Amino acid sequence: MLFANGCIVTPDGILNRGSVEVCDGFITTVNDSTSSIDSNEEFIDLKSDFLLPGFVDIQVNGGGGLLFNDNPSVETAIEIANAHRTFGTTSLLPTLISDDLGKVEQAIIAIDEAVAGNIPGIAGVHIEGPFLNVEKKGIHDARKLQKLSTEAIQILTSARHAQVVVTLAPECVQPTQITYLVDSGIKVCAGHTNATFDETLGAIAAGTSGFTHLFNAMRAMHSRNPGVIAAALESNAYCGVIIDGKHVHPAMLRLALRAKLDRRLMLITDAMPVVGADLEHFILSNQKISVAEGVCVSEDGTLAGSALSMIDALKNAITMLDLSIEEASRMASLMPCEFLGISDRMGCIAPGRRADLLRVSPNFVISQIWIGGVEQRDDNSR
Repeated sequence: MLFANGCIVTPDGILNRGSVEVCDGFITTVNDSTSSIDSNEEFIDLKSDFLLPGFVDIQVNGGGGLLFNDNPSVETAIEIANAHRTFGTTSLLPTLISDDLGKVEQAIIAIDEAVAGNIPGIAGVHIEGPFLNVEKKGIHDARKLQKLSTEAIQILTSARHAQVVVTLAPECVQPTQITYLVDSGIKVCAGHTNATFDETLGAIAAGTSGFTHLFNAMRAMHSRNPGVIAAALESNAYCGVIIDGKHVHPAMLRLALRAKLDRRLMLITDAMPVVGADLEHFILSNQKISVAEGVCVSEDGTLAGSALSMIDALKNAITMLDLSIEEASRMASLMPCEFLGISDRMGCIAPGRRADLLRVSPNFVISQIWIGGVEQRDDNSR
């Protein structure tokens, strides 16, 4: 399979009228021109459209009308992945919002099975809580929050195939517990936290490598108490950001970009069931969540995830943060893969990477999607 005459977005910049060759589901060659193409050779003519790596979203609560918490099964994960694929997400982590340990175990078992079965679009599972600070619980059910027990650690480390990401509040756990989780292969993120600067540095030293929806549900920065946000920006950890113009003011995100010199910011959606579905409301932990003007809120006005898709997150990163399409693409694909430790296999258009690709017009309309070099024809790509 050969792609040609497109604007190929690579880690090193855009190749105008470049070409990409794919064999057995992996990228074999990336060229900066089409001069080497045989005149009789068949190829997919991109007609100056962008060719982007597929988006990787590490925080997806739901989609297609389904909430992962309601039924954390392989079938639910597949339906959620199908809904988000329409918007360019070729890999995601179904995310469990704070729940009982039995539900946590159910979620990990299901996604472990999905990954073992090589189900397209499922890269692991994100357990967001219940080891959070009640003062920064956001929409999470306070009744579900609990300490990180030996039983919980055994459940979190039980997966044999799937990558497990867990979000916890550093001040609510012991650094030795973080280290044990990381040594067991878990990716630990700090989130829903009131941690001080020093507590956060301790968590990073113990192995915390990510921050969940930076700025949201976190202690605010203060001149004499910089807190978790300043520690995140000064560290080499990866920070997820929700760019919908609602969760965080674009000016704050622009400042974060300037402060985070390693540019380890990841686009996430924190998406709820409304993405890929025509819903005016849904139920989360017995709370009615209404959807209006692209925002999901509870009856008391608390933000409850988002109605954001990854293609819109990419557009917003470009328009709200003044980023190039190359930089926004890195945040949507390569950075999350680096965080997950899979950037040698996917996340960019380079030889040796899986051919998860998007054909996107200059006005950001997705017309074709490939996973492992196979075009996804049943997703109603827009």
